[in-house]
Amino acid sequence: MAPANLKYAKTHEWLSLNGDVGTIGISDFAVKELTDLVYMGLPNVGKKLNAGEVFGEIESVKAVSDLYAPVSGEVIEVNSNLPNDLDLLSKDAFGKGWLIKIRLSNPAEVASLLDAAAYERECAAGH
Repeated sequence: MAPANLKYAKTHEWLSLNGDVGTIGISDFAVKELTDLVYMGLPNVGKKLNAGEVFGEIESVKAVSDLYAPVSGEVIEVNSNLPNDLDLLSKDAFGKGWLIKIRLSNPAEVASLLDAAAYERECAAGH
């Protein structure tokens, strides 16, 4: 289930807002689809991202998938534990499995993201 307090991109990234800081992760739906994770590449602190831009990648034994920024901003923190402990994604995708934190440069972009109910419909439709 997608937590109701988060916003979602159709590419399975989630966003949690705290003022002008957004925490970004990937949904448990995406983690379960990928299965057997073997590698994750995340950006450096200070990188500026535009909404829809690739900011990293996640690799499983069956595929490599890009990670997309749901909103624009500057990376202010990276979950440095994650690349060494990818099990965090399986255990707690919406908590300890967060990927990056960014300072939003255009908070209005949040309005274009999906709420939990719309995201659940996207997943059910096989997207």
